[in-house]
Amino acid sequence: METRENLRNIAIIAHVDHGKTTLVDQLLKQSGIFRANEAVAERVMDSNDLERERGITILSKNTAVMYNGIKINIVDTPGHADFGGEVERILMMVDGVVLLVDAFEGCMPQTRFVLKKALGLGKKPLVVLNKIDRPGARPEEVVDEVLDLFIELGADEDQLDFPVVYASGRDGYASLDPHQPGTDMKPLFEAIVNEIPAPQGDAEGGLQILISNIDSDPFVGRIGVGRVERGTVKTGQSVAICHTDGNVTKNARIGKIYQYEGLKRVESETAEMGDLICVSGIQDINIGETICDPENIEQLPFVKIDEPTVSMNFIVNNSPFAGREGKYVTSRNLRDRLFKEIETNVALRVEETDSADTFKVSGRGELHLSILIETMRRQNYEFQVSRPQVITKMIDGKLNEPMEMLIIEVPDAYVGAVMEKLGSRKAELINMGTREGGSTHIEFRIPSRGLMGYRPEFLTDTNGNGIMNHVFDGYEPYKGEIVTRHQGSLIAFETGETVTYGLYAAQERGRLFVGPGVPVYEGMIVGASPKSEDITVNVCKKKHITNTRASGSDDALKLTPPSILSLEQCLEFIADDELVEVTPENIRMRKRILSKEQRMKQAFRKK
Repeated sequence: METRENLRNIAIIAHVDHGKTTLVDQLLKQSGIFRANEAVAERVMDSNDLERERGITILSKNTAVMYNGIKINIVDTPGHADFGGEVERILMMVDGVVLLVDAFEGCMPQTRFVLKKALGLGKKPLVVLNKIDRPGARPEEVVDEVLDLFIELGADEDQLDFPVVYASGRDGYASLDPHQPGTDMKPLFEAIVNEIPAPQGDAEGGLQILISNIDSDPFVGRIGVGRVERGTVKTGQSVAICHTDGNVTKNARIGKIYQYEGLKRVESETAEMGDLICVSGIQDINIGETICDPENIEQLPFVKIDEPTVSMNFIVNNSPFAGREGKYVTSRNLRDRLFKEIETNVALRVEETDSADTFKVSGRGELHLSILIETMRRQNYEFQVSRPQVITKMIDGKLNEPMEMLIIEVPDAYVGAVMEKLGSRKAELINMGTREGGSTHIEFRIPSRGLMGYRPEFLTDTNGNGIMNHVFDGYEPYKGEIVTRHQGSLIAFETGETVTYGLYAAQERGRLFVGPGVPVYEGMIVGASPKSEDITVNVCKKKHITNTRASGSDDALKLTPPSILSLEQCLEFIADDELVEVTPENIRMRKRILSKEQRMKQAFRKK
């Protein structure tokens, strides 16, 4: 066994918003990767538009920095549990993890999810407390919380003796003493080099590369991203590929090899044991497969990816406005796009259904699916989606459903309202504690379906002052019926354009989602009714013109501004007999059955 002292491979684990991407920016700047005059975007690692808008990391990315002749490969991991499929694969590529925790907020549920996976795989942890310059930072208490979390997740003796570095990513310094600010990131670089083990393996043995990710490039096609576990690899070398189904492709050839330098992929002639590389030229390569020496075929084991917990139907758009705004509208377009997505998005499943126009898509949570919907919408696809449903399982003859661990922080005044709502959604209280500054920290276990549609209510109940985070927490026997939606829909009576006069009459019935001058069709949802049944309203109704004029009464119609719902809010709002129509320009909600008469007939049949 040989050790490569001039190389370190680490993954960064952190909760959303704890400053991981900003910290990596500082490591890049201070290692001299960028020229002095080079313009660098803030949060360089979040390259995708959606990531920048939402301020979250969705796809894992690699970067490399040099420190005193030692190359440090840094892999950024997503913090949301919905992207758990990404996380497990990344951990296979590294020897240690940097756990980044906010010195004020402390441990959060999403870090817990990734950390459990990392400790289970035996990776060496290094803890970094970030934002120590933040008012109200409590570094000593947070270190104790981290220790408790490690014990709870079953860390071994060696992992419990973790080193701690205190940092401020925003101000660009690290220090070994929480009360003594540093001047630069040097203490963190030193800790990585001294504490994280160097890659070990057989540098002379037969080649083995484990592929943990797939990238695609319009010019070279599919690119496999992975780690050289054994031996060395050269461009043009002939190799064998062990597929996940047990088949072996014998005569494949490596096209080009790329390694990371800073954020760039740089071509390289060879790569050795321990290097993180990208390989092009192999078109049918997939995640979890092993590239090996044709003389010595040995497959590496691969992490089993967690099963999806939520599914929804993607349906070809058949509304009266179909095909007006999108470029790709047919079932073939939709099918090709969804099947292309599964190649790189491994936690996603796509199944064909009895109808050629409907595809069942399952993922790790509502966020996972809504990111896919938003991405497709921006690529000019037009389609409809149904309400998300949880995926139940039969275990020992009993129906089981997915559960979530829910962690809430709210000002004390709102605790009662939150507890009451969650009680009716079958949540079970596990832990409760107070924090300084008059806020309460509460932990629940709740069925995943109980959380669907809860976020808007939670924000209303806490006047926008609450923070909620949740993470998948196994399966449990079905908890019974949950009534989640207490309001009905306001439905447009006819196709046309909305008029102030009609809207003015409709707004007394409930909260509107559309303003004047918006095209609507019969059966489209234009608002929410406070009662539990649906109400049909005529928002296109014009005032009849008579020859009597009343002074000033026509200008006095004042409309309440409409509530414009985001994609996630629409998915949370719709009921089982409703759909969300998604086009590049609009997001509309509608009844599955557009005609009022047909809907009444169906309701009558059900009785």
